Amino acid sequence: MTRKVLIPLYGNDVAPRFDLATEVLIVSIGADDVVEDERTVVLPHASAEDLCHLILTENIGVVICGGIEEEYYRYLKWKKVTVLDSVMGPFDRVLERFEEGRLREGNILF
Repeated sequence: MTRKVLIPLYGNDVAPRFDLATEVLIVSIGADDVVEDERTVVLPHASAEDLCHLILTENIGVVICGGIEEEYYRYLKWKKVTVLDSVMGPFDRVLERFEEGRLREGNILF
């Protein structure tokens, strides 16, 4: 079964704030924990509401982000999206640790 992961970006790092990201990485990970597809989506403007809409329309199962407001955190959890917040570091290292099953909320990978 393929899992879809979304990471809000700031350059090559996880964006420090969910609601200020204008670029996101969407990664599809196969059953064997290998990346099947990876694409970057540029958003027209920063908006937590638009980002939540994208997450739901893309059937994202996991969001890895820096800071996220409680309102959006609870909304995504209610929609059965796993949210790993307070994660900082280069997105490639964060994604690698996620694939290994070792990423936890609050991880700082700089």
